[in-house]
Amino acid sequence: MNFIEIINFVDSQILDFIQNTFRCTFLDFVMAFFSYIGEKGGIWIILGLILLCFRKTRATGVMLICAMLIGFLVGELAIKNIVCRPRPFVQNPGVDIFIKLPSGYSFPSGHSCSSFAAATVLIVRDKRFGIPAIIVASLIVFSRLYNYVHFPSDVLCGILLGIVSAIVVLIIFKKTGLDKRLSGDLKYKKVT
Repeated sequence: MNFIEIINFVDSQILDFIQNTFRCTFLDFVMAFFSYIGEKGGIWIILGLILLCFRKTRATGVMLICAMLIGFLVGELAIKNIVCRPRPFVQNPGVDIFIKLPSGYSFPSGHSCSSFAAATVLIVRDKRFGIPAIIVASLIVFSRLYNYVHFPSDVLCGILLGIVSAIVVLIIFKKTGLDKRLSGDLKYKKVT
């Protein structure tokens, strides 16, 4: 077996384990909900826009949206179209899917990328927001496996891409002082 075959084998084993161990009517509903709120980064975009409305959290909101944008550009527009990995339900059509079938390729997971880009920014900037964000992001990621629309390697790489995107944004904002300027820090205001 080559490396790709090993990854595919492990991915399939994990997905089968999740389907055989956790699948039930209650979780079908719950996991559909978490997949839905993560659709196109919806919950995180809304949160970012809310954070933009307040001076104290404005920089965090901008960083969150920038991190998600980097993840989108790299993951959705570049990597997905290079790798072109089919989704699990395409490779194994015998599994019942209880959510609207997503289009596009599987690798990397956009839900995982956007969720962990946002959660990483939030945990670094303010743990009060960050800890709940990590929990929600983790549930969104698990929902993608539970709902059989991503392989474990898709979500793992999506998580890593999201974290790296967030770290890049956090470093740029810190080095340039944009984090303080956007939040209205007085020492950055111009004196006239």
